[in-house]
Amino acid sequence: MSAPLTPTGLAEAEAARLCRIALGHVEREYPNKLTHSLQGPKDARTPSELHPVFFGSLDWHSCVHGYWMLAHLLRRFPDMEPAGEIRELFVRRLTAEGIQGECAYFGRPSARGFERPYGWAWLLKLAAALHRTEWADALQPLTFAMADRFRAFLPKATYPIRVGTHFNTAFALRLAFDYAEAAGDETFAHLLQATALRWYGADTDGPAWGEPGGDDFLSGTLIEAECMRRLLPPAQFGPWFEAFLPRLATAQPTTLFRPAEVSDRSDGKIAHLDGLNLSRAWCWRSLANALPERDPRRGLMLRVAGMHLEASVPHVAGDYMGEHWLASFAVLALEA
Repeated sequence: MSAPLTPTGLAEAEAARLCRIALGHVEREYPNKLTHSLQGPKDARTPSELHPVFFGSLDWHSCVHGYWMLAHLLRRFPDMEPAGEIRELFVRRLTAEGIQGECAYFGRPSARGFERPYGWAWLLKLAAALHRTEWADALQPLTFAMADRFRAFLPKATYPIRVGTHFNTAFALRLAFDYAEAAGDETFAHLLQATALRWYGADTDGPAWGEPGGDDFLSGTLIEAECMRRLLPPAQFGPWFEAFLPRLATAQPTTLFRPAEVSDRSDGKIAHLDGLNLSRAWCWRSLANALPERDPRRGLMLRVAGMHLEASVPHVAGDYMGEHWLASFAVLALEA
């Protein structure tokens, strides 16, 4: 980016700049990293043939959350400079025919685990952003398909996945709950809450001993806390949080308070660490805002969030390995 974004918030000018980044890649088909199972030679097809809507942004899930960012910021700033282009994109791409093609891909027997759970969650997050807009109906068949996949998967998922990458289950629950709330789907919301309690309800003294991993873009510790903050009632979350991070007031575990160093932003895996800084900032800000105004931990958490933002917000564009996805995580952090 030509100038860094302010780490203190998101104004219309910064929103427009982030939208420009996404508009530059959600329809950019190549380079492309397909996760695709071939059952025969006829399955060897181009990204846009396989995915008529979400074929850009290097991979399917990044394209989906690029659309989420555009939808979210269009709601926030309906008169910003690129608003017309965003609407034109949605009219062009978010069609019943295109979404039918996406559903057809998910209907393949070999696609049973495709994008589980990360892409599923981002699709529901997009559906929440498009709720009660003119594009919601077109997206609805794929929205329902993703919610149904969660309903089928969660009861048999005996254990959570705590890694700092796409397979993290706390992140998926956190995003899916936004959809459940927006759609008023209480049954789905209760399933997400019950699953979170089953997986994480008894966790105490989160050690964060393995953080950060070399390709993490999520903190397994902080995203678990943010998941529980979002899904639990405040009266239930407070005691859980006290037990989960009991030494937070003394900046422990120390690894959570130091921004990750990014040594090579042209390396897609190492560039994940910019995402880690941004997602940590999102979690720190959200968790801080859940505490009482006079809680001494609040100021510490907001300062640490600012440090993480300053480390990586200036790098949301510049190399395509980060540019195709980091802006969405910057928005999560700046809008927390």
